Formats: sequence, structure tokens, C-alpha cells
Amino acid sequence: MLAVTLALVGFFGFVMLRMSQPAMSVLFSDLSQQDVSAILKDLDTRGVKYELRGDGQTILVDKTVVPRLRLDLASKGIPAGGGVGYEIFDKGDAFSSTSFVQNINHLRALEGELSRTIRSISRVQAARVHLVIPEKRLFERDREPPRASIALKLAGDLDAAQVRAVRHLVSSAVDGLKPERVSIVDERGRLLADGAQSENGIAGLGIEERQVGIEKRLKLQIEDIVASIVGHGRARVQVSAALDSNRIESRSETFDPESRVVRSSQNRTEASTTTEGGGAVTVGNELPGAQQGQGGNAAPKDSSQKNEEVVNYEISRTTRTEVLEGGRVKKLSVAVLVDGTYTRNPAGEIAYQPRSNEELERIGQLVRTAVGFDDARGDKIEVVNLRFAEAPPAVTDLVEQSLMQQLLSFTKEDLVRFAELGVISLLVLMVLMVVVRPLLKQVLAPEQGAARMIPSFMRNGVMVAGDELTGDPAGQRALTSPSDGLPMPSEAPSERMLAVAQIKGQLKAQSVEKIGQMVAQNPADSVAVLRGWIHERAAA
Repeated sequence: MLAVTLALVGFFGFVMLRMSQPAMSVLFSDLSQQDVSAILKDLDTRGVKYELRGDGQTILVDKTVVPRLRLDLASKGIPAGGGVGYEIFDKGDAFSSTSFVQNINHLRALEGELSRTIRSISRVQAARVHLVIPEKRLFERDREPPRASIALKLAGDLDAAQVRAVRHLVSSAVDGLKPERVSIVDERGRLLADGAQSENGIAGLGIEERQVGIEKRLKLQIEDIVASIVGHGRARVQVSAALDSNRIESRSETFDPESRVVRSSQNRTEASTTTEGGGAVTVGNELPGAQQGQGGNAAPKDSSQKNEEVVNYEISRTTRTEVLEGGRVKKLSVAVLVDGTYTRNPAGEIAYQPRSNEELERIGQLVRTAVGFDDARGDKIEVVNLRFAEAPPAVTDLVEQSLMQQLLSFTKEDLVRFAELGVISLLVLMVLMVVVRPLLKQVLAPEQGAARMIPSFMRNGVMVAGDELTGDPAGQRALTSPSDGLPMPSEAPSERMLAVAQIKGQLKAQSVEKIGQMVAQNPADSVAVLRGWIHERAAA
């Protein structure tokens, strides 16, 4: 009995202790060793109970204090994500450090701050940034551009727009860094962005990435518009895009002779006269200021006049330079497979009905408009109606959840908690049925059977059982003879009452006899009891 009692006390103590423990929730996960050490030190200072899981990278605390702890730790800059930011300059002595150490610390701080900023993206769990910033050279022609490498740990996949956003984010934070010189890889070693690509590339994306992005975008657009007609999950779309990877640059210059503009004009007029003089040649005629014709009369011989005009015209000219980058859509091929309709007949069987040609034509017209169909470049679109192999989703009745169903939609943590409570309740029930119930039976069995353990008596040569004396109000139980075992008729009620009175008298006689024996064995205690009764009687 002592062992069973101790076992029960220990079991129920364990149940109460287990039930009284608070529900643990994740405070932080995927932490570095430095962050784990800093967080545990702060929790020990606060006196908060915690648990470590996942090789010490996940910390669990009481669910009720998680929001407050996260806000308090964030105010202290914890967790830092395994990197160091500009707070590195708060810990060192700027007067005793050299310029080399200052440059290294600045590079580390810049890498740490960029890592923290990149981790703020929803699908990025962790980030490492490596910057290569060459030293400044004397001549500009000897200067090398900076480069950057980024390693990401993702919870999913990043699309092309998010990859470009990360590249432009890093390039904008570093002086002289161009987006096409930023390389990005994920934790599986996939190259998300090639930093060794030339500037003439497609914005840092290869032709294959661009093709996949175009096909995915068009597929989503077609599925969205077709699913609104035939139902969700009842259409299959495949898009194949052929891209032209050639980069074409053309220059043209056109002259229009009909469009002339006078740029400049020049007029020149010349007049000349030739005369033939007479008389002798004298010194007076040759002197300066001498009048012509002195010494003789002169007659004109010949005269001429000349006009010259020069006009410069500007002819209109058109110069055109056209550059066609690679990655243009050269051809589109779209295949759309739609399922038919399903109905139930009066017998409860599912009947399949194909869609009409008019409905398929309307779906095809919507698809052509959605993808920008161009017959000149050879685009091809096919819309086919065939029965799907899997069970039709239209047969399943979609029932909106009621308020009670929404309240009963438990989370994973709630289900685990309920499972623990169920197991503990089952153990308690097993202990009650296997241990406590037999003990109670053994304790209560003598009290319940005291009235039944009355000795049998002989009356008129017949054995009378104790059950007949205490129970059986109807008095209809048959009596048996010890000699032949044959059933005997029951006696009258008066005789039974006399037998019961006789037995009660015998029981009282036995009780008096036992009391006399106890008084004889303990006379002093008996006298004390009698005196106490007398005093109580007198006081009453």
C-alpha cells in the first residue's frame, strides 16, 4: 500500500508539473553562435526560462513573452545576423588605429549593413556580401571598377525582378559599382546573376533567364483568364517563347533635295572702260596730280561690265541610329488544354460533356489578346478540349466554413498540445481503473459485506442463511436442507421476524460479552470512561 501510494503521488505530481509548464514558442531560429551567446546572456539576466533546439540555433521561450522579448532585443541590435555593421567604430579607438585598419573596418561595416538590408526581403533568410574595392590609382585609365559577390539562403525562389532589385541595391550603396558587376548565388549553388557579363548584356540576365521569365509571365496570365471561365484547376497551359539573341545596330542618313534652305548669298559687280589717249608723252603728264588728257584729246576705245552672284543652299538631312538589343520575342507557341463539364444524372452518376466549338473559339480569342498574338511573326495558339484523367474538381461541393468550423480550425501547436493532454488523460484514466479502483474495492468490501457475514443458524432443523435475515424483503427465497439439498418452502413473516429478533439478541449478547472482557482486561481505562460519561451527563 505504501509503494502504491508513493507511485500515485509521483504520477499525479508529474501530471500537475507537466500541465503547469508554459507553452514554449520560437523566439529566434537559424542563429549564429555570436547571436545565440548574446541572446542567452540577456535571457539569463532577465531570469527568463528558455530551451535550445536544432543544434543550439533555435531558442524557445514562453509564448506569452515572445513579442516583448523580440522588441527589447531589437532595440539592442540583437540578433546581428552574424555580421557587424557600423557599430564596429563604436568599439575601437580611432586615434590608435591606422588608416589600413580604418579602411578594413569600413569595408566590413559596409558588407554587414548590406547583408542586414538584403535579409529584410521576405524570402531571404541569410545573406553574405563580399565587396572588392580596388585602391585608387593616379591615372584614370589604370583604375579598375569595383565588384561584389552575394550569397543568399532562400526560403523559396526569387524572381528576376527581385534579383535585379538586389543588384541595384548593392550597386547604389557602393561608389562606382555597376549592377552588371554584381554576382548572386543561392545556397544550392545556382547562379542567379552573372557579374562577369558585359555591359551589352540584357540587364544582367542571360537569354535563358529572360526566356523563362517571359514564358512564366505569359503562362500565369493565360491561366488566370482561362480559370475564370472553366474553373480553377481545370485548365493546363504551356507557353514556348523563341527569343532572338542577336544585337543589331543600324545607322542611316537621308537627304531630301526638295527641301532646300538658303544658307548664304554673295553678289559681285565689276565695270571697266578702256580709253585711247593722243599727244606726246611729257613729264607733266606723268607727274602726280596731273590732269589726264593734258597735252592732247583722248577718246574712249572699249567698256565692259560684269555681275557675279553666289548662293549657298542647305539641303535637309536625316540621320537615324537604331540599336536592337537581344532577347526580342521572335515567335510564341501556346497550348491550352481545357476540361469539359460534369453533371449528375438522376441516378447519381457523373456524366461528362465536352465544350462547344463556340466556347473554345471565345477562349482562344481571349488567349490571343492576352499574349499579344502577332500573325506576321508566326505565332501559334491551340485550344483543345479533352477529358482530364483525374477526378473532376467540379463534382466536389465547396462548402463555406461556418463560424464554428473557423473556431475549430486549430494550428499545429494547438494540435500538439491537445495530443499531450489526451495522452496524459488516458494515463490518468488507466491509473484510476487499474490501481485506484481495485484499492477502493478492497477497502469498501469489508464494510459492505459486514451485514452479509452473519453466521447461519439452525431453526427447526433447517439452515437459515444470513442473506435472508438482512435482505430479501419479499421473503421469497427458498430454504435448503443440509441433508438433501432440496428447496424448502419459505416460512411465514411472523416466524421470520421472531428468527431475526432472536439473532439480534444473540448478537447483542455477544457484544456485551466482548465489552465485559475489555473491561476486565483494562479496568483503569474503563473507570475513566465511565467517569467521563457521568460528568457529561451531570453537566447536561
